[in-house]
Amino acid sequence: MNNPDRNEIGEILKKAKKIAVVGLSDNPARTSYQVSEAMQQAGYKIIPVNPNCDETLGEKSYRTLSEIEEPVDIVNVFRRSEYLAEVAEEAAQIDAEVFWAQLGLYSDEAERIAKEAGMTVIMDRCIKVEHAITK
Repeated sequence: MNNPDRNEIGEILKKAKKIAVVGLSDNPARTSYQVSEAMQQAGYKIIPVNPNCDETLGEKSYRTLSEIEEPVDIVNVFRRSEYLAEVAEEAAQIDAEVFWAQLGLYSDEAERIAKEAGMTVIMDRCIKVEHAITK
């Protein structure tokens, strides 16, 4: 896996406005909530994707990426590595620009799917940390 360099990640984060967060929990103690809340406070629109939640961080939660009716810049994934390929396929169907798997997550198959769909792929990196480093 070759992630983009820090400069490119910084450019991606400067350009992006909307982040769909797959696996975003409505529990404030969960990492997905804390990271997404920080990104929301930094000015990004957070779109929660979790079939078990109706609303998170004041935003309507969607069951799947395909239910989102607006363009998404980054699909940020907080699901175990074995689910990444499935999420990459969904992200490709909605023409997301960036497929981002959080720290500790990686899948060769998801990387292949996302790259074949023309997405920039970032894995095993925390979007909150990268935002803090590159802003």
